[in-house]
Amino acid sequence: MPLSRRRFLHLAAATMLPACIAQAQTQAWPARPIRLVVGFVPGGPNDILARLIAEWLTARLGQPVVVENNASSNAATSAVAHAPADGYTLMLIGPANAIGVTLSTNLDFDFRRDLMPVAGITRETLAMVVNPSVPAADAEALFVYAQANPGMVKIAETGPGTSPQVAGELFRIMTGIDLVPVQFGGGAVALRALIAGDVQVMFEPMSASIGPVRAGKLRALAVTTATRSEALPDIPAVGEFVPGYEASQFQGLVAPKNTLADIVDKLNREINAGLADPKLKARFADLGLTVFPGSPADFGKLIADETEKWAKVIRAANIKPE
Repeated sequence: MPLSRRRFLHLAAATMLPACIAQAQTQAWPARPIRLVVGFVPGGPNDILARLIAEWLTARLGQPVVVENNASSNAATSAVAHAPADGYTLMLIGPANAIGVTLSTNLDFDFRRDLMPVAGITRETLAMVVNPSVPAADAEALFVYAQANPGMVKIAETGPGTSPQVAGELFRIMTGIDLVPVQFGGGAVALRALIAGDVQVMFEPMSASIGPVRAGKLRALAVTTATRSEALPDIPAVGEFVPGYEASQFQGLVAPKNTLADIVDKLNREINAGLADPKLKARFADLGLTVFPGSPADFGKLIADETEKWAKVIRAANIKPE
Protein backbone atom coordinates (compact mmCIF):
# COMPACT_ATOMS: atom_id res chain seq x y z
CA MET A 1 0.00 0.00 0.00
CA PRO A 2 1.50 3.39 -0.95
CA LEU A 3 2.33 5.72 1.92
CA SER A 4 0.07 8.69 2.35
CA ARG A 5 1.72 12.09 2.14
CA ARG A 6 1.01 12.70 5.84
CA ARG A 7 2.42 9.31 6.84
CA PHE A 8 5.52 9.88 4.68
CA LEU A 9 6.20 13.28 6.26
CA HIS A 10 5.71 11.82 9.73
CA LEU A 11 8.25 9.07 9.09
CA ALA A 12 10.70 11.51 7.53
CA ALA A 13 10.43 13.82 10.53
CA ALA A 14 10.96 10.92 12.93
CA THR A 15 14.08 9.89 11.03
CA MET A 16 15.51 13.40 10.96
CA LEU A 17 14.61 14.36 14.53
CA PRO A 18 17.60 12.77 16.34
CA ALA A 19 20.03 14.40 13.92
CA CYS A 20 18.32 17.76 14.31
CA ILE A 21 18.41 17.49 18.10
CA ALA A 22 22.12 16.59 18.02
CA GLN A 23 22.86 19.51 15.70
CA ALA A 24 20.92 21.92 17.92
CA GLN A 25 22.74 20.68 21.01
CA THR A 26 26.11 21.18 19.31
CA GLN A 27 25.23 24.67 18.10
CA ALA A 28 24.07 25.68 21.59
CA TRP A 29 27.12 24.20 23.33
CA PRO A 30 28.49 25.53 25.56
CA ALA A 31 25.62 27.41 27.14
CA ARG A 32 26.90 27.20 30.72
CA PRO A 33 30.19 26.67 32.61
CA ILE A 34 32.21 23.50 31.97
CA ARG A 35 33.80 21.40 34.74
CA LEU A 36 37.38 20.26 34.24
CA VAL A 37 38.03 17.56 36.85
CA VAL A 38 41.60 16.92 38.05
CA GLY A 39 42.41 13.90 40.20
CA PHE A 40 45.08 15.73 42.19
CA VAL A 41 45.20 18.40 44.89
CA PRO A 42 45.68 22.06 43.86
CA GLY A 43 49.16 23.40 43.25
CA GLY A 44 50.84 20.42 41.64
CA PRO A 45 51.97 20.02 38.01
CA ASN A 46 48.69 18.49 36.83
CA ASP A 47 46.67 21.24 38.48
CA ILE A 48 48.88 23.93 36.91
CA LEU A 49 48.48 22.34 33.46
CA ALA A 50 44.71 22.06 33.88
CA ARG A 51 44.43 25.73 34.80
CA LEU A 52 46.45 26.78 31.76
CA ILE A 53 44.14 24.80 29.49
CA ALA A 54 41.04 26.01 31.35
CA GLU A 55 42.13 29.62 30.86
CA TRP A 56 42.66 29.04 27.15
CA LEU A 57 39.33 27.25 26.62
CA THR A 58 37.43 29.86 28.62
CA ALA A 59 38.61 32.54 26.20
CA ARG A 60 37.91 30.40 23.12
CA LEU A 61 34.52 28.96 24.10
CA GLY A 62 32.99 32.01 25.77
CA GLN A 63 32.02 30.10 28.91
CA PRO A 64 34.02 29.56 32.13
CA VAL A 65 35.95 26.31 32.31
CA VAL A 66 36.21 25.65 36.03
CA VAL A 67 38.91 23.37 37.45
CA GLU A 68 37.58 20.98 40.10
CA ASN A 69 40.22 19.15 42.16
CA ASN A 70 39.85 15.75 43.80
CA ALA A 71 42.72 14.23 45.79
CA SER A 72 41.79 10.73 44.56
CA SER A 73 42.40 9.91 40.90
CA ASN A 74 39.97 6.98 41.06
CA ALA A 75 37.25 9.07 42.71
CA ALA A 76 37.71 11.79 40.11
CA THR A 77 37.57 9.29 37.26
CA SER A 78 34.45 7.67 38.69
CA ALA A 79 32.70 11.05 38.92
CA VAL A 80 33.44 11.82 35.28
CA ALA A 81 32.62 8.32 34.05
CA HIS A 82 29.14 8.62 35.58
CA ALA A 83 28.53 12.24 34.54
CA PRO A 84 26.07 13.14 31.77
CA ALA A 85 27.63 12.93 28.30
CA ASP A 86 26.68 16.51 27.46
CA GLY A 87 30.10 18.15 27.07
CA TYR A 88 29.93 19.94 30.42
CA THR A 89 32.19 17.53 32.32
CA LEU A 90 35.76 16.88 31.19
CA MET A 91 38.76 15.34 32.91
CA LEU A 92 42.50 15.85 32.73
CA ILE A 93 44.08 12.41 32.68
CA GLY A 94 47.63 11.12 32.75
CA PRO A 95 49.75 8.05 33.40
CA ALA A 96 47.99 7.22 36.69
CA ASN A 97 44.86 6.43 34.69
CA ALA A 98 46.64 4.19 32.18
CA ILE A 99 48.57 2.44 34.94
CA GLY A 100 45.46 2.09 37.06
CA VAL A 101 43.81 -0.11 34.42
CA THR A 102 46.17 -2.89 35.48
CA LEU A 103 46.80 -1.96 39.11
CA SER A 104 43.42 -0.87 40.44
CA THR A 105 40.69 -3.36 41.32
CA ASN A 106 37.04 -3.27 42.43
CA LEU A 107 36.31 0.01 40.65
CA ASP A 108 32.82 1.14 39.67
CA PHE A 109 34.04 2.23 36.23
CA ASP A 110 36.08 0.90 33.33
CA PHE A 111 38.52 3.60 32.23
CA ARG A 112 38.75 2.27 28.67
CA ARG A 113 35.00 1.70 28.27
CA ASP A 114 33.41 4.62 30.12
CA LEU A 115 35.56 7.51 28.90
CA MET A 116 36.45 8.73 25.43
CA PRO A 117 39.57 10.63 24.33
CA VAL A 118 39.19 14.30 23.42
CA ALA A 119 42.72 15.62 22.92
CA GLY A 120 46.28 15.05 23.97
CA ILE A 121 47.94 18.08 25.53
CA THR A 122 51.52 17.38 26.57
CA ARG A 123 54.21 14.76 26.95
CA GLU A 124 56.64 15.12 29.84
CA THR A 125 60.00 13.55 30.44
CA LEU A 126 61.10 12.45 33.87
CA ALA A 127 64.59 13.22 35.10
CA MET A 128 66.83 10.78 36.91
CA VAL A 129 68.02 13.04 39.72
CA VAL A 130 70.45 12.40 42.57
CA ASN A 131 71.54 14.15 45.70
CA PRO A 132 74.73 16.12 44.92
CA SER A 133 76.66 13.95 47.39
CA VAL A 134 76.28 10.91 45.12
CA PRO A 135 79.58 10.41 43.24
CA ALA A 136 78.04 9.84 39.82
CA ALA A 137 77.93 12.16 36.82
CA ASP A 138 75.66 10.02 34.64
CA ALA A 139 73.43 6.94 34.70
CA GLU A 140 76.27 4.60 33.84
CA ALA A 141 78.39 5.93 36.73
CA LEU A 142 75.43 5.49 39.10
CA PHE A 143 75.15 1.86 38.02
CA VAL A 144 78.85 1.29 38.76
CA TYR A 145 78.57 3.04 42.14
CA ALA A 146 75.44 1.08 43.14
CA GLN A 147 77.00 -2.24 42.20
CA ALA A 148 80.12 -1.40 44.22
CA ASN A 149 77.98 -0.42 47.22
CA PRO A 150 75.15 -2.98 47.39
CA GLY A 151 72.17 -1.96 49.47
CA MET A 152 73.48 1.57 49.95
CA VAL A 153 71.74 3.47 47.17
CA LYS A 154 68.09 4.22 48.02
CA ILE A 155 65.58 5.22 45.35
CA ALA A 156 62.57 7.34 46.28
CA GLU A 157 59.22 6.06 45.03
CA THR A 158 55.86 7.78 45.32
CA GLY A 159 53.37 4.99 45.75
CA PRO A 160 52.23 1.98 43.72
CA GLY A 161 51.62 2.71 40.07
CA THR A 162 52.93 6.28 39.98
CA SER A 163 55.24 7.43 37.20
CA PRO A 164 58.32 7.75 39.45
CA GLN A 165 57.84 4.19 40.63
CA VAL A 166 57.23 2.49 37.29
CA ALA A 167 60.00 4.50 35.58
CA GLY A 168 62.42 3.42 38.32
CA GLU A 169 61.23 -0.18 38.18
CA LEU A 170 61.69 -0.26 34.41
CA PHE A 171 65.27 0.97 34.91
CA ARG A 172 65.93 -1.69 37.54
CA ILE A 173 64.45 -4.44 35.34
CA MET A 174 66.48 -3.44 32.28
CA THR A 175 69.80 -2.96 34.11
CA GLY A 176 69.65 -5.25 37.14
CA ILE A 177 70.95 -2.31 39.21
CA ASP A 178 70.85 -2.69 42.99
CA LEU A 179 68.59 0.11 44.25
CA VAL A 180 66.66 -0.02 47.52
CA PRO A 181 63.12 1.37 47.10
CA VAL A 182 61.81 3.75 49.76
CA GLN A 183 58.12 4.67 49.60
CA PHE A 184 56.84 8.22 50.12
CA GLY A 185 53.33 9.62 50.19
CA GLY A 186 53.89 12.03 47.32
CA GLY A 187 56.38 13.67 45.01
CA ALA A 188 56.92 16.77 47.15
CA VAL A 189 57.77 14.71 50.24
CA ALA A 190 60.09 12.47 48.23
CA LEU A 191 61.90 15.44 46.70
CA ARG A 192 62.50 16.97 50.12
CA ALA A 193 63.96 13.67 51.31
CA LEU A 194 66.19 13.50 48.24
CA ILE A 195 67.44 17.04 48.73
CA ALA A 196 68.10 16.27 52.41
CA GLY A 197 70.11 13.19 51.45
CA ASP A 198 67.77 10.68 53.10
CA VAL A 199 67.60 8.89 49.74
CA GLN A 200 70.05 9.08 46.86
CA VAL A 201 68.13 8.88 43.57
CA MET A 202 64.68 9.42 42.13
CA PHE A 203 62.87 9.47 38.80
CA GLU A 204 60.77 12.64 38.96
CA PRO A 205 58.71 14.50 36.33
CA MET A 206 60.58 17.43 34.82
CA SER A 207 57.96 19.96 35.91
CA ALA A 208 58.77 19.19 39.55
CA SER A 209 62.49 18.40 39.32
CA ILE A 210 63.78 21.10 36.99
CA GLY A 211 63.62 23.83 39.68
CA PRO A 212 65.84 22.00 42.19
CA VAL A 213 68.19 21.01 39.36
CA ARG A 214 68.57 24.59 38.17
CA ALA A 215 69.09 25.71 41.78
CA GLY A 216 71.88 23.17 42.28
CA LYS A 217 69.98 21.27 44.97
CA LEU A 218 69.86 18.14 42.79
CA ARG A 219 71.96 16.79 39.94
CA ALA A 220 70.27 15.43 36.82
CA LEU A 221 72.00 12.35 35.45
CA ALA A 222 69.65 11.60 32.58
CA VAL A 223 66.20 12.18 31.13
CA THR A 224 63.83 9.33 30.41
CA THR A 225 62.52 10.18 26.96
CA ALA A 226 64.01 8.52 23.88
CA THR A 227 65.87 11.73 23.01
CA ARG A 228 67.28 14.59 25.02
CA SER A 229 65.02 17.27 26.44
CA GLU A 230 65.06 20.87 25.24
CA ALA A 231 64.71 21.94 28.87
CA LEU A 232 68.03 20.22 29.79
CA PRO A 233 69.81 19.81 26.45
CA ASP A 234 73.18 18.87 27.97
CA ILE A 235 71.74 15.97 29.96
CA PRO A 236 71.79 12.61 28.12
CA ALA A 237 68.83 10.29 27.73
CA VAL A 238 68.80 7.05 29.73
CA GLY A 239 68.51 5.27 26.38
CA GLU A 240 72.05 6.38 25.52
CA PHE A 241 73.24 4.01 28.27
CA VAL A 242 70.33 1.54 28.32
CA PRO A 243 69.19 0.90 24.73
CA GLY A 244 65.42 0.76 24.41
CA TYR A 245 64.65 2.50 27.70
CA GLU A 246 61.92 5.14 27.46
CA ALA A 247 59.47 6.51 30.00
CA SER A 248 57.39 9.64 29.90
CA GLN A 249 54.21 11.10 31.24
CA PHE A 250 51.28 12.26 29.15
CA GLN A 251 48.38 14.57 29.84
CA GLY A 252 45.18 15.11 27.93
CA LEU A 253 41.42 15.51 28.17
CA VAL A 254 38.70 12.88 28.12
CA ALA A 255 34.91 13.06 28.33
CA PRO A 256 32.17 10.63 29.33
CA LYS A 257 31.43 8.05 26.64
CA ASN A 258 28.76 8.98 24.09
CA THR A 259 29.58 12.68 24.22
CA LEU A 260 28.55 14.07 20.84
CA ALA A 261 31.29 13.78 18.23
CA ASP A 262 30.78 17.41 17.16
CA ILE A 263 31.46 18.61 20.72
CA VAL A 264 34.55 16.41 20.99
CA ASP A 265 35.81 17.67 17.63
CA LYS A 266 35.25 21.29 18.64
CA LEU A 267 37.16 20.81 21.88
CA ASN A 268 39.94 19.04 20.00
CA ARG A 269 40.25 21.92 17.52
CA GLU A 270 40.39 24.55 20.26
CA ILE A 271 42.97 22.63 22.27
CA ASN A 272 45.15 22.08 19.21
CA ALA A 273 44.93 25.81 18.52
CA GLY A 274 46.24 26.40 22.04
CA LEU A 275 49.09 23.97 21.52
CA ALA A 276 50.11 25.98 18.45
CA ASP A 277 49.89 29.31 20.27
CA PRO A 278 53.45 30.60 20.91
CA LYS A 279 52.68 32.06 24.34
CA LEU A 280 50.90 28.98 25.69
CA LYS A 281 53.49 26.70 24.12
CA ALA A 282 56.26 28.69 25.85
CA ARG A 283 54.51 28.35 29.21
CA PHE A 284 54.42 24.59 28.75
CA ALA A 285 58.09 24.54 27.72
CA ASP A 286 59.03 26.46 30.85
CA LEU A 287 57.52 23.58 32.84
CA GLY A 288 59.57 21.06 30.85
CA LEU A 289 56.53 19.94 28.83
CA THR A 290 56.33 19.18 25.11
CA VAL A 291 53.02 19.75 23.35
CA PHE A 292 51.21 16.73 21.92
CA PRO A 293 48.72 17.88 19.26
CA GLY A 294 46.60 15.46 17.29
CA SER A 295 43.16 13.96 16.82
CA PRO A 296 41.07 12.16 19.44
CA ALA A 297 42.13 8.91 17.75
CA ASP A 298 45.80 9.85 18.12
CA PHE A 299 45.30 10.41 21.84
CA GLY A 300 43.34 7.19 22.15
CA LYS A 301 46.21 5.24 20.60
CA LEU A 302 48.68 6.81 23.03
CA ILE A 303 46.49 5.83 25.99
CA ALA A 304 46.26 2.24 24.70
CA ASP A 305 50.01 2.01 24.10
CA GLU A 306 50.87 3.37 27.56
CA THR A 307 48.36 1.07 29.24
CA GLU A 308 49.92 -1.98 27.58
CA LYS A 309 53.50 -0.88 28.27
CA TRP A 310 53.07 -0.25 31.98
CA ALA A 311 50.99 -3.39 32.47
CA LYS A 312 54.07 -5.39 31.50
CA VAL A 313 56.25 -3.47 33.97
CA ILE A 314 53.73 -3.83 36.79
CA ARG A 315 53.57 -7.60 36.29
CA ALA A 316 57.34 -8.00 35.90
CA ALA A 317 58.04 -5.95 39.05
CA ASN A 318 55.15 -7.58 40.94
CA ILE A 319 53.77 -4.18 41.92
CA LYS A 320 50.68 -4.44 44.10
CA PRO A 321 48.08 -1.80 45.03
CA GLU A 322 48.15 -0.42 48.55
